[in-house]
Amino acid sequence: MSGMESKERKTPVLYLVVPCYNEEEVVEKSADVLGGKMRRLLHEGRIAEGSKVMFVNDGSKDNTLPLLLGIASRDSLFSVVGLAGNYGHQSAILAGMMTARQYADAVVTIDADLQQDIEALDKFLACYMAGSEVVYGVRNDRHSDGFFKKGTATLYYDLMHLLGSKVITNHADYRLMSRKALDALAEYQETNLFLRGLIPTMGFPSDVVYFDVKAREAGHSKYTLNKMMTLALDGITSMSVRPLRMISALGFIVFVFSFVMSVISLVDWVKGNNVPGYTTTMIVSLLIGGVTLLSLGIIGEYVGKIYMETKHRPRYIIDTVVWKESGADDAEGKEE
Repeated sequence: MSGMESKERKTPVLYLVVPCYNEEEVVEKSADVLGGKMRRLLHEGRIAEGSKVMFVNDGSKDNTLPLLLGIASRDSLFSVVGLAGNYGHQSAILAGMMTARQYADAVVTIDADLQQDIEALDKFLACYMAGSEVVYGVRNDRHSDGFFKKGTATLYYDLMHLLGSKVITNHADYRLMSRKALDALAEYQETNLFLRGLIPTMGFPSDVVYFDVKAREAGHSKYTLNKMMTLALDGITSMSVRPLRMISALGFIVFVFSFVMSVISLVDWVKGNNVPGYTTTMIVSLLIGGVTLLSLGIIGEYVGKIYMETKHRPRYIIDTVVWKESGADDAEGKEE
């Protein structure tokens, strides 16, 4: 990535933001692995005292929240942000980052399932110390994905690039952001969040760290096909207006086609040719009808996004924050 300048930086207070939704099977293991890595970084002097792992409970319906509260009460290295409901993965990440920026010099977002290589943190920090304000974690390949997921992911990224989005191929919200970048992100107020496409548009010095994806430690992915489709649609409609321009171009093409067919039909009528015309009529009707419905659907998505934005509803509501200083006996609970 361009624009990176070397600069002297102090050892950062680092926060790991970990969104959780129905992760009761894996949170204890996640806490052990993430906590162990943070302690090693502290011991090596790579991060400063006060660094923490911040779990964000996104309205889990299982025992995720009680388990997280227990972890935070036992160890001041961990803190918990509890959302009032299920606001979605992107909003949970944003809630954690906006809360953590009050205390941290740098924030790394990482999933609770431990599939993203935690050892890549060393490279993240090296890039940060070299001057990067944003560091993107990018998976090396998709060998662990099935044929369908691999194919649709490739198609999706190609489509996003075609539509003009700056989304980074195979980057999935495993990233480091400095406080400076987080302060800038806080200025963005849109309700329809697509952080993977939004953050690269900010223009800060950035870098990329490649990592291998590991097998999930326990449980199963909560990112269903429906959620993936919703995220993909949000990404397209939130970051590009090219679909609307493509509709205009398609409408012009259909108009020209219809005009040509009209001329051909008129010429045949003048010549006295008895053309049944059933096939032609059906093709033209279906083509125009299909294009019209598709166009209305795409326009409807944009109108829906505008409708949601004009409401100015909060992107998330924080119910509880559990946070305590190192060495403190009791967790501090706050309700917002």
